[in-house]
Amino acid sequence: MTNFLLWIIVGAVIGWVASLIMKTNSRQGLIADIVVGIVGAFLAGLFLSPLFNISTINDGNFSVPALLVSLGGAVILLAISKLFRNIGGFLIIVLIVSAIFIYFNCWQMDSASAFCASVRQLPFLR
Repeated sequence: MTNFLLWIIVGAVIGWVASLIMKTNSRQGLIADIVVGIVGAFLAGLFLSPLFNISTINDGNFSVPALLVSLGGAVILLAISKLFRNIGGFLIIVLIVSAIFIYFNCWQMDSASAFCASVRQLPFLR
């Protein structure tokens, strides 16, 4: 749990740094940058880190290569949100990322929670 909170805090900082890199910090707002940074750091740390054989968000250690992967994830997600922002797509991005997270959490990690059981019953996800 401590490692998860650390990823959220670092994700917020990474979101701010990524917004400086993408030059979106004055247009999008600090809160949106923090949310994008947390989501980008989390997703990159969870899904991309194993591809590069470095520690993931679930491991007990916190490494510099994992931070770089998380920064890359935040920059990529900020770039995507920048593309969709003109059509009000930030909400769309958040919904898509949430749906992907729920999918991987409920199916790939084989969670037995009541929430995942109800998600599995949705007709469009069968």
